Amino acid sequence: MLELRSITAGYDGVDVLHDVSITVQPGEIVGLLGANNAGKSTLINCVSGIVPASKGQILFEGRDITAMPAKQRVAAGIVQVPEGRLVFPEMSVRENLLLGGLNPTAKPHRPVELERVLEMLPRLKERMSQDAGTLSGGEQQMLAIGRGLMARGRLLMLDEPSLGLAPLFVQYIFEIIDQLKAAGMTILLVEQNLNLTLKHADRCYVLERGRIAVEGVADAVRDDPRTRRAYLGL
Repeated sequence: MLELRSITAGYDGVDVLHDVSITVQPGEIVGLLGANNAGKSTLINCVSGIVPASKGQILFEGRDITAMPAKQRVAAGIVQVPEGRLVFPEMSVRENLLLGGLNPTAKPHRPVELERVLEMLPRLKERMSQDAGTLSGGEQQMLAIGRGLMARGRLLMLDEPSLGLAPLFVQYIFEIIDQLKAAGMTILLVEQNLNLTLKHADRCYVLERGRIAVEGVADAVRDDPRTRRAYLGL
């Protein structure tokens, strides 16, 4: 479904990613792991079109999207749930969700998608008229995921969904991720939480200083000493 071929990208002429190649197959959860500043968020921002690739090629469902504008990538089926949730705090839960379905592909289906999202995330249904800024951190993360689902994407990229959440909410968020996979969603999961990601992902890539240090099925990545080095600098 998604293929990055030798991608180099960064900010203001400074490369953060160096010759990175990954693949994500339909229906997989692929984990993208690494310490802080390893380049994880830069990679998914590159897939989203927020950060341009200076070298390499990005293919989505066999189509070259390397030069495609970000808003067209959303309409094509690539959806990102950003780190830190970034909900609109002074807008209601309902308004936040509806904003997720504004792209031309999703807009005609917003009533159906809203019903589906609220069935999966019933806590949001209880808070539809509440301002998003008054929700707890875990509830805001649910809202961010729900808003992403409203876009009717086929590839969902989650950037640090467990960040700053209480353990009970972390468990709930990963249950949602498993439900999405069971429903056929393809997920690229960016996480610092090594154990959680290895538990839920089919395959993983470990980034170290903007390069792929380790790749493979979850058990192999867990047991590879290079994973420990990438996280701990040992």
